[in-house]
Amino acid sequence: MIKKLLLSLLVVTGFATVVFADFSRVEIGIGSWNQEPSRKLLGATTTYTKENDVYVWAYLKHPTPVVPNIRIEHASVLATLTPTSSYEFSQIDVIPYYNILDNTAWITIDLGLDFKSISATSTNTNIETTDDIILPMAYLRTRFELPLSGLGAEADIKYVEYSDNKLYDARVKLDYTFDITPIIKPGIEVGYRIQKIKTDELFYSTKLDYEFSGIYAGLILRF
Repeated sequence: MIKKLLLSLLVVTGFATVVFADFSRVEIGIGSWNQEPSRKLLGATTTYTKENDVYVWAYLKHPTPVVPNIRIEHASVLATLTPTSSYEFSQIDVIPYYNILDNTAWITIDLGLDFKSISATSTNTNIETTDDIILPMAYLRTRFELPLSGLGAEADIKYVEYSDNKLYDARVKLDYTFDITPIIKPGIEVGYRIQKIKTDELFYSTKLDYEFSGIYAGLILRF
């Protein structure tokens, strides 16, 4: 867990540093998602032990109106079924988006596409099987900042559905920014996240129907 946390932080920080000169705003974040996996099988729902999973993200905004802004995210979720059986979904989201409202009356609305890359690993009695897929998803984000307070409220959702396959990833959060320096402003965030992965023989020869939900908290750096 610690190695994954440090590696993810280094990757996102390094990427943000490289592109900083070309962007008008850069934000990076890292934290832990305390999620509870559940699985539907033959009409019954089974809940598994809660897991603490690392997430990281980078938000990159530039002044050119025609070219979309970019947001990059990484998270992994794990469902341990038995001591020898588990599913892990390692995800990278690349989200080009446009500002429909950009802090207008303290409100921001972003609209775009999420290209979600999922590496799904099934482990059964020490035998691992991995399948990879990229899914395009609709992306919507809204944000409200309370003037002169450092407080912000935010919600976003990614969604796609076709045939008997459904995938969505939704979050709501509150964050606080510390106005310590004019260049780098640290912050904290806490929120709730729910993710649904339902597939009809998309990854494997069997159907998957998982939900991951729980509280998350993390650190933010705003440049």
